[in-house]
Amino acid sequence: MRSPEFSRRGILVGGAVAGIASALPRTALAQTPQAPPPPIGREERLSRLSRAQERLRALGYGALVVEPGASLDYLTGVQWHRSERLTAAVIPASGAPVIVTPFFERPSVAESLQVPAEIRVWQEHEDPFRLVADFLSERGIAKAPIALEETVRYFAADGLRRNLPRVQLVSGNPVVRPLRMIKSPAELALMQFAADITVQALRKTHDEVRAGMSNVEIGERFERNVAALGGSDTWSLVLIDDAAALPHGTGRPQEVKRGSIVLMDCGCAVHGYQSDISRTFVWGAKPTFEQRRVWEQVRRGQDIAMSAAKPGVAAGSVDDAVRRTYERWGHGPGYKLPGLSHRTGHGIGMEGHEPVNLVHGETTRLAPGMCFSNEPGIYLPGKFGVRLEDCFHMTEAGPKWFTVPPPSIDRPFD
Repeated sequence: MRSPEFSRRGILVGGAVAGIASALPRTALAQTPQAPPPPIGREERLSRLSRAQERLRALGYGALVVEPGASLDYLTGVQWHRSERLTAAVIPASGAPVIVTPFFERPSVAESLQVPAEIRVWQEHEDPFRLVADFLSERGIAKAPIALEETVRYFAADGLRRNLPRVQLVSGNPVVRPLRMIKSPAELALMQFAADITVQALRKTHDEVRAGMSNVEIGERFERNVAALGGSDTWSLVLIDDAAALPHGTGRPQEVKRGSIVLMDCGCAVHGYQSDISRTFVWGAKPTFEQRRVWEQVRRGQDIAMSAAKPGVAAGSVDDAVRRTYERWGHGPGYKLPGLSHRTGHGIGMEGHEPVNLVHGETTRLAPGMCFSNEPGIYLPGKFGVRLEDCFHMTEAGPKWFTVPPPSIDRPFD
């Protein structure tokens, strides 16, 4: 569980199921080669672009507009940042896309471009949306609905309307989501490598914890450990004792002592593909009866989620299955505390959180290639919280772990 606005300081910013295939066992993980799989290549991005255009034509849309971020990288390879200056791809239903960007940014933007595309530039005193409007008019699609990728900002929509007053702007979700939700073998391989090195780094960090360490120090150790294994964009959230009852943490100081419950929620990226893994353990002492009971309930919750995650079922039914059992155990009801105050899981891929979620009411059907976190935590305000989080991907036969959850609170990293 990674907050969109994340800080390792923990401020609001940010036994496997029988019959379910597992990821590498501990002994194999220790021997994982430190050379990651290759990054996504040009041919795969060309295939993505072609499928996006097929969807545009099927829907009767003229073009898709995409600002910098994961979707722009996914479709074109362009890795760029957002600012008040427009850089965007305009992908027509047929023909080559155009990349609109400031004149002085052209060489930098062109560096990562992996598909055939025209690059049109604008000067500081010019309106970039005039370029977009001109392109749409030249292609004869200015009067067709124009789809906006779901993270496109309001200023872009406003600029298009200003230059094309009669333009019909529609959601790009029916174009982009079906593509990005289904991961290819190359994408799954990158996610598996990211998960493997994250587990290794978590295990090493656990062994390095000492009395008096702060949550920040523990997080820094994890980040160094995973970076040494080849991860990038590394992040960590470490919560100790009553802070662990706050899913995204607190800014107050935290320190490990004998008998502390420690929740580590960490991840990294490998060639842009994410991991997200949580482990909870008791440091330096035997767990109390309550700590053990809650830990075992969360671990059982993961198994319930995996058993419910069958191809063809609604994503929301996975959350419902976990919550029904939790309520029988006295948690909740629903999202109330003490209990599970957040969704059972979220989509993951190029972003730590991406559509769709394992949350009540989500009707999207599970299909092979979809990837999710499985994190049915339990939180007892003022006491502690437990979160175990492992990600999985859907196959024709059912869900498959990227990483196998630990067997017990006494063996939290086996």
